[in-house]
Amino acid sequence: MKHLFSLFALFTFGFTQAQTVNSPSGKIALTFTLSSTGQPTYAVNYKAKTVVTTSNLGIKLKDKPGLDANFEIQSSKNSTFNESWNPVLGEQASIVNHYNELVVSLVQKGTNIKLNLVFRAFDEGVALRYDFPKQKELNYFIISDELTEFNLNENNKVFWLPGDFDSNEYEYNETQFSEIDNSKINMNNGIGVKSIPGKYTIQTPLMMKSPSGLYVNIFEAAVINYPVMHLKADVTNYKLKSELVPNAIGDKAYLQTPCVTPWRTIMISDDARDIVGSKMILNLNEPSKIEDTSWIKPMKYVGIWWEMHVGNSTWDYAGSQNATNFGTELKKSVGHGATTENTKRYIDFAAKHGFDGVLVEGWNEGWEDWSGNWKEEVFDFVTPYPDFDIAGISAYAKAKNVKMIMHHETSGSVANYERRLDRAFENMVKYNYPAVKTGYVGKIIPRGEMHDGQTMVNHFAHVVKRAADYKLMVNSHESSHPTGLGRTYPNYVAAEAARGNEFNAWSIGNPPMHETILPFTRQLGGPMDYTPGIFEIKMSYYDKNKTEQVHTTLAKQLALYVTMYSPIQMAADLPENYEKYSDAFQFIKDVAVDWDETKYLEAEPGDYLTVARKTKGKQSWFLGAITDENARKTQIKLDFLTKGKKYKATIYEDAKGADWKNNPKAYKIRSIEVSNASKIQLNLAPGGGTAISFEPIQ
Repeated sequence: MKHLFSLFALFTFGFTQAQTVNSPSGKIALTFTLSSTGQPTYAVNYKAKTVVTTSNLGIKLKDKPGLDANFEIQSSKNSTFNESWNPVLGEQASIVNHYNELVVSLVQKGTNIKLNLVFRAFDEGVALRYDFPKQKELNYFIISDELTEFNLNENNKVFWLPGDFDSNEYEYNETQFSEIDNSKINMNNGIGVKSIPGKYTIQTPLMMKSPSGLYVNIFEAAVINYPVMHLKADVTNYKLKSELVPNAIGDKAYLQTPCVTPWRTIMISDDARDIVGSKMILNLNEPSKIEDTSWIKPMKYVGIWWEMHVGNSTWDYAGSQNATNFGTELKKSVGHGATTENTKRYIDFAAKHGFDGVLVEGWNEGWEDWSGNWKEEVFDFVTPYPDFDIAGISAYAKAKNVKMIMHHETSGSVANYERRLDRAFENMVKYNYPAVKTGYVGKIIPRGEMHDGQTMVNHFAHVVKRAADYKLMVNSHESSHPTGLGRTYPNYVAAEAARGNEFNAWSIGNPPMHETILPFTRQLGGPMDYTPGIFEIKMSYYDKNKTEQVHTTLAKQLALYVTMYSPIQMAADLPENYEKYSDAFQFIKDVAVDWDETKYLEAEPGDYLTVARKTKGKQSWFLGAITDENARKTQIKLDFLTKGKKYKATIYEDAKGADWKNNPKAYKIRSIEVSNASKIQLNLAPGGGTAISFEPIQ
């Protein structure tokens, strides 16, 4: 690791109130001022153009004076920091962390409470946080509101989700800022628990594009011991204010000095590739706290999962798929998916085709009555169903050199999971499961808490930290959105925390633009377990009465392995479906999941994305290109390939006449010889994509 840290000015008294910090390139400038009432404010410019107008900062405290007025500047300092660090798993082997920092130390007249405001300016954006030093005037305290504003000056196009305190599994709305309105959303969307506080509350990350062509993204980083930040929109004046998720009694956060809040981030560029390729969120998190990371490995896996979503089998042993059958006698059912025989079939498939792991859902007792009734104790996370021989399966997988992935569905009963967590992890170690997929479907217990509140943020972090003690990797589902914690705890390999591929099986599904937005939003905070690779697109294949379908072409499902980064990727379809399309399946077998280098070649949120990635430790490259509901033609330069080398390019693309809705499985495969001087013409069908592997020719 290399780093440079220098101070420009230290503890200077009596200066003017306006303080500025510029990004290393000078393109972005953040200016801090105190208002006439002593309230902290800031503004942000990009290339001398105002992007965020003067916006207030401040914190409201319960039973104490608010920290939003009567401040004086006590001192100020500027510094710069430049390092490169190596992620354990990632999109690139080395990440540059370069920023300029301004720290303004304030003291409040009357209370003598001290507050530091920390501002960082990167070349792709700015970040700010509140820093409470240890002091006798403020020890234990309760935050009742955060007053951080993001005041814009244009009616931007926005890609937004309703600010639901319990779910981020909505499809994106693409509207003008002035058209944000939760009351217009179709709530028949497959989401079970909804907690939306008002018409104009929306979620971060919030991706926007201004009429003048600037891309702006508002998010947060390093959310630790603090609730998730949503945003309340003033649709008339284009203003946003932080909206913290409350706990069961209405408080927002319990803190003790010294402490800091999460970073509030604003990314800005006139090139969308700068946003989607940014590592700013990761850089705002602490370095890894795990010294020995040798056990943290990328995984490509298959599993007993999609067959339940399409109705071929059930999670519960009784075969009802009801989830509310209290008192059901455990009787042998032909419908249960997680049987010893079926699991061995998936293990055989994984071993035959070179997959690292097998996930099994529905292996443990409790699935008969687990959902919808806010039940305290459902699963014990250690007791398998009678038809799941956990010891025999473990031995069988080991003999085949396949790793098993454990599934822990909590049904939202977090208190129960925490009580049993160590026994659950000990059970994983005993049977050689290196990774766990956690789930949090339903209302949270302790009752009254919500998925995005401080209690749950602390729980998700606790599970990851405790898993590290057992050398286990975590892939969380139905969790709060990641904000870069994977840098600090690299065993947090992936999360869902957005509307995943399974919604296509039994709901209105995900529109074709969905996957072109996620890399600009949810994935800025960490890898997403999107579960791509569905080949049988239409659910009528399983039941002629079904109308649901995946809203992509088959070729786009392949491209998602490149555009949707995750070091733990699932080939989500059924083994028999892959065997029917073995030529297309070859790309899933070949594509890497850990990378030395990533190039975002083309990007426009809501429209298209083209990404090229170099395999970790190898000379092979992979390219993924996806589009929304519109067909697209584009020519790609291959100048990212190593100069002087020849490559065999195997191109998996939409065939003529392919269409996500009417002809989704039409694809073709061709191979050509290319070099870094070559260009490739891509023809993407509506809802389509292209996937390419580049292998060096010896």
